[in-house]
Amino acid sequence: MINVLLALMVVASFLLAIPLHECGHALMASWLGDKTPRSEGRLSLSLRPHIDPVGTLMCFILAFQPGVPVGLGWGKPVKADPWKMRVGANPGILLVALAGPIMSLLVGLVIALLVRFIPASLYVEPFLIRIPQFLAVFACVNICLAIFNLFPLYPLDGYQILYTLLPSRQAVQFAKSATYGPLIILGIFFLLPFLAQLAAPSLASFPLFRLPFYIWLGAISLVGLATGQLPDPGLLQLYLYNIPH
Repeated sequence: MINVLLALMVVASFLLAIPLHECGHALMASWLGDKTPRSEGRLSLSLRPHIDPVGTLMCFILAFQPGVPVGLGWGKPVKADPWKMRVGANPGILLVALAGPIMSLLVGLVIALLVRFIPASLYVEPFLIRIPQFLAVFACVNICLAIFNLFPLYPLDGYQILYTLLPSRQAVQFAKSATYGPLIILGIFFLLPFLAQLAAPSLASFPLFRLPFYIWLGAISLVGLATGQLPDPGLLQLYLYNIPH
């Protein structure tokens, strides 16, 4: 069954996390001397300039899936001019690409540390427990974005990272995959698991078809390290608080 409140928390966390992630790219480009993202309005925490319809749709679908809702998706890529970078074209673009996941990771860990110091009294009241629950979800969604964006598929940051690290000839060949990047992502995360479920339910446990769950598992583990020992309920129970069984 679907926990609608938890799904809405995941979506809200994603919509808050995406501007932070994309602003990280724009901020790094600005630091390196490229004012293009600033002139295009990307150095902003407003959601409108950063939202991507397909990336947001992916988050909605995964948030409202049965079981564990996961906040995965992407924002509108930040366009930086490599020739305006003080450190050079490839190093500059590499640093800009890394800035988004690093921003998301740092935000997630800082919020997780805040959860660690929340008074135990908030875990007793059924209404007030939603505060640490939302913070735990927000921390996890940010770290999920950091991990997910390392996949080397356009428009994710991992694509740009790999592109800058490849030799010129291989980079040109790799760039041809950008057109199909969103389709490949949707195929891996939606189509293949759906077809596997139709063909044989046992196939659904194959690791390739459970990538969202493994990304979430990595994120919740990092959040757990930052939060330390929480009052009852523990972190996993806090994230899934009142989820139907």
